[in-house]
Amino acid sequence: MTTYVQENQPDGVPPLELTGERTLPDVPEENYWYQRHLVVYEWIRARVGGLKVIDMASGEGYGANVLARTAREVVGVEANPDAFLHAVARYPKVRFERSLVETYGEPADAVTFLQTIEHVRDPGAVLENFKRSAPVAYVSTPNVLTLAPEGAEKSGNPWHVKEYRLEEFRELCEAHYDHVEVLGLYHARKLLIHQRAIRLGWDSVHPRLGITKRFYDWFIPAMDVRDFALRPADDRALDFLAVCRTSP
Repeated sequence: MTTYVQENQPDGVPPLELTGERTLPDVPEENYWYQRHLVVYEWIRARVGGLKVIDMASGEGYGANVLARTAREVVGVEANPDAFLHAVARYPKVRFERSLVETYGEPADAVTFLQTIEHVRDPGAVLENFKRSAPVAYVSTPNVLTLAPEGAEKSGNPWHVKEYRLEEFRELCEAHYDHVEVLGLYHARKLLIHQRAIRLGWDSVHPRLGITKRFYDWFIPAMDVRDFALRPADDRALDFLAVCRTSP
């Protein structure tokens, strides 16, 4: 089995190994998933200027660092010791706390919880904890209909406890927040062209031409946030992003 480890880390920063539990920057083979997560952080970044934000389950720390470009203050909360130590060393402008998302409760203006609610056993309790910290929560999760094999209840990701359909995810959020808007993430630009090419038989063409490795060695690292788009969600979305608000 191939092992992937972050490349070109600054001096003193321990690189993280890609395990499938979290996505990582600085791993060329992981760039699709990294950009798919990064575009949501960038969208939120534009909406939290001047605010205090808690990035729950902050992982490697790149997302908290993106939010810190506009937010007044960002706290990254991460339980995993390796990810926590890496983030502290890699992103010194962000404060990181080693704690659990179920219990961490520092007051803030907004909470972000991206691509993680599918990992928790009691999502309702987690959302209630977020409500005690902040009036706004940004929560994202993959769409089981586009992640799992057709007809399956779950993908093969061993870290996922529950993967959601659109209405399941909306109902979960609405059970805990007064106002919920759900956006969907979709392919755009290069990825949309690639998606259409696959429907036309691209996956049978590149092996016959002997260009599979050369093409994807170029294509995957070339992806960026512009190759994804956020708009109102439907069942075809790759991921869902819920913007959850409590009444004043």
